[in-house]
Amino acid sequence: MRLSKMHIKTLREVPNEAEIPSHILLLRTGMIRKLVSGVYGFMPLGWRSVRKIEDIIRDEMDGSGAQEIHMSAVQPAELWEESGRWYAYGPELWRLKDRHGREFCLGPTHEEIFTDVVRNDVSSYRQLPMNLYQIQTKYRDEARPRFGLMRSREFIMKDAYSFDRDYEGLDVSYQTMYDAYDRIFKRCGLECRPVEADTGAIGGSNSHEFTALSEVGESEIAYCESCSMAATTERAECVDAAAQTDVAELDMEVVHTPGTKTIEEVANFLGLDQSQTIKALLFVTYDNEGKENGYVAAFVRGDRELNMIKLVNALNIPEHSIEFADEEKMGAVTGCVGGFTGPQGLHDCTIVVDSELPGLKNLCAGANKEDHHAINVNYGRDYTADIVTDLKVLKEGDPCPVCGAPVKHARGIEVGQVFKLGTKYSESMGAMYKDENQKDQPIVMGCYGIGVTRTLAAVVEQHHDENGIIWPMSVAPYHVIVTLVKPEDEAQAEAAERIYTELQKARVEVMLDDRKERPGVKFKDADLLGIPVRITVGKLAGEGKVEYKLRRESEKEEITIEEAIARAIEIVNAER
Repeated sequence: MRLSKMHIKTLREVPNEAEIPSHILLLRTGMIRKLVSGVYGFMPLGWRSVRKIEDIIRDEMDGSGAQEIHMSAVQPAELWEESGRWYAYGPELWRLKDRHGREFCLGPTHEEIFTDVVRNDVSSYRQLPMNLYQIQTKYRDEARPRFGLMRSREFIMKDAYSFDRDYEGLDVSYQTMYDAYDRIFKRCGLECRPVEADTGAIGGSNSHEFTALSEVGESEIAYCESCSMAATTERAECVDAAAQTDVAELDMEVVHTPGTKTIEEVANFLGLDQSQTIKALLFVTYDNEGKENGYVAAFVRGDRELNMIKLVNALNIPEHSIEFADEEKMGAVTGCVGGFTGPQGLHDCTIVVDSELPGLKNLCAGANKEDHHAINVNYGRDYTADIVTDLKVLKEGDPCPVCGAPVKHARGIEVGQVFKLGTKYSESMGAMYKDENQKDQPIVMGCYGIGVTRTLAAVVEQHHDENGIIWPMSVAPYHVIVTLVKPEDEAQAEAAERIYTELQKARVEVMLDDRKERPGVKFKDADLLGIPVRITVGKLAGEGKVEYKLRRESEKEEITIEEAIARAIEIVNAER
């Protein structure tokens, strides 16, 4: 493709809205174009890279035995009501009505649709296992779209669904997809870490998230270098402090602690370590119609952080159905006092206590009285809980839940996730098959998603420098850019055309920068666009020589035209 004929517009200035490298560079290269907040279009170069990611996904999915179909993004509410997710999914579900008042949504995912397909088409165990997938535009009404393609309202996703006779079959399907994902992301040039993850609104019993390591990623992962433990901090289990079985319980006492609403303030006032205190967090929950459904008081050790995902999982409610409570309103019902709440004496609320608190003795908690705390508070004698479970965030340096070594933290971009759904959708929607004895059995399902456009952004995050993108060959919009320094120079133009033609014959995707622009502009654009190989045709063209440079390296070489062509073909064939 000749740049003089291409629809391309690069920007020299950083767009005001862009904060992270991928967003900045995809806008500056003109590869994406913003329509409204969270909605982007793809221009020629960007769309070529998207299609290459899709082709890699198709190659691996087809090779693993999956079959591609394409379903509508418009989904009837009835199917979501069958699965129980019409209200449970939350405000991110983009709902709409047709002219007759019938309700639909724009699909954020397609579990219901694929389950409906299979329940209508599959009747016998002989038709299983099966894996169906699609690559399609999805919609989520994000409250705060940001970071370009990282958190958008419209995005391209590959979603696949496996259907098996039993859980043993699901294990095989899950591993097949897990291995395919590993190959897909490696082929895209991504350094990924698979980690255990929360199943969220998708549901199911088990899940792994494929996280592209990046400092700007929204996923935080905890991992252990001494064993194989790796999980998102939402999912990571924590090790409780050792139970103090040999410590005598002292008498509880209420003490005056004026103005000490925070853990730090009360610990300093009483001369305690923060680990000797109990932290209270107060919430209100809502039902499917958005009406208040009750209060929740959660308690963790004072030096711990509450893990909200663990809390909503313990309560078995959607994440969007809970928020911090108005302390005065909650206090009138439950007896809590903002800044001075303890678990003892509360009523008319669900009390959720972190699993390590029952084993600790003589702690300090709020006394449910303004400017007062209780000391020597002990579980069982002074308070009990409706739910006792792990509520903690696994922090860096905490002991690994598997081997006990200190864990480390890293940030990353979620580019894919695999789930063991089990019979969550097949039972609620009646997707059954007849076994060898002609008895109905629920189909056992898995689902597997890859964010195609998010993968594009993740590649840019991992492959760029101060001058622009550095595309891996496999997903680069073009493999080679031939920079013609002076189009009006006959020797240069002839050499550039020769290189351009020879590379095309060798099925190398090549751009010819034949624009009547200053050389500096062309070089800056070449670096910004990040095409893997640059061949510069300049003043040495008359001697049969050109400058050869790889985008990922700083060195330049003056070599013959023939050698430049041969090297470009060799590296493209080796890496694409």
